[in-house]
Amino acid sequence: MQIVKYDDKYKQEWNELILNSKNGTFLLLRDYMDYHRSRYRDCSLLFLEKGKLQGCLPANFTDNTVYSHGGLTYGGLIAHPEVNYIQVEEMLDTALEYYKDTFLTRKFIYKPIPYIYHTYPAQEDLYWLFRKNAHTVARAISSTIDLQKPLELSTLRKRHATRAQNNGITVRESKDANDWNAFWIILSTVLLKYHDCKPVHSIDEIKLLKSHFPDNIKLITALYDRKIVAGCVTYLTKEVIHVQYIASNDIGRDLGALDLLFQTMIKASECKSYHYLDFGISTEHEGTYLNNGLLFQKEGFGGRAICYDQYEIDL
Repeated sequence: MQIVKYDDKYKQEWNELILNSKNGTFLLLRDYMDYHRSRYRDCSLLFLEKGKLQGCLPANFTDNTVYSHGGLTYGGLIAHPEVNYIQVEEMLDTALEYYKDTFLTRKFIYKPIPYIYHTYPAQEDLYWLFRKNAHTVARAISSTIDLQKPLELSTLRKRHATRAQNNGITVRESKDANDWNAFWIILSTVLLKYHDCKPVHSIDEIKLLKSHFPDNIKLITALYDRKIVAGCVTYLTKEVIHVQYIASNDIGRDLGALDLLFQTMIKASECKSYHYLDFGISTEHEGTYLNNGLLFQKEGFGGRAICYDQYEIDL
């Protein structure tokens, strides 16, 4: 197994592996990873066997620790569909030795890709983590719907959706830049008021990512009197519609705009080509704090638990 540190000259090979892998998503493509590259010291790796690229590991380094990856929701080893466990073990063992020797790494933080994003079974890395005595340092709970057999919405969510419909709320995909601006104002206001934080992406960053991935990043909005009162940003992968951001202003909240929006999405025929709708996490502080109200809302749409984990290996 040959190991190569990532360099921009390998961008095409990296992207081709991600697109043809059994567990990669567009978030692991370099045009997504590198939009904030100035914030992270990249130490990603490529793995070749007999000259053929078999896997890659998105990673960054800081404070004697390697993260896979600190700037992404998930990371971990991305592998070709034909890669088996022994090859995964060799890749990751080789990576640890490389990081210890080259970066004097003391800890390795690993964030595996949740199985709902896999296009073919790819949990070899979880067994490898077990054999390395890795321990869980963070676990976030996300709420996910199986779109092929969704559960019924709760009575409360149905009632709110009906109220929104009766009040003339309409749902659509928004493609105009002004709509993104309007939604970002709502989103930023909600996050500041209720969570004392800002969106992970600035409006300029999300527009940049949208321009790179127009088919993967979309804005769905709910309108009242032709004005946006609620919406969500979706990340579309091969298997999953992931809700990256959700927000509603006071009018949208009073009228049940988000209830109608998600009811519409769950029933939409074009959404049935995806396996899952993932609402995103309802936890903070590495999963130690659970937002019960947010979880209750997502579970009302039929969402059930998927975990986003982080593991640590002490080197």
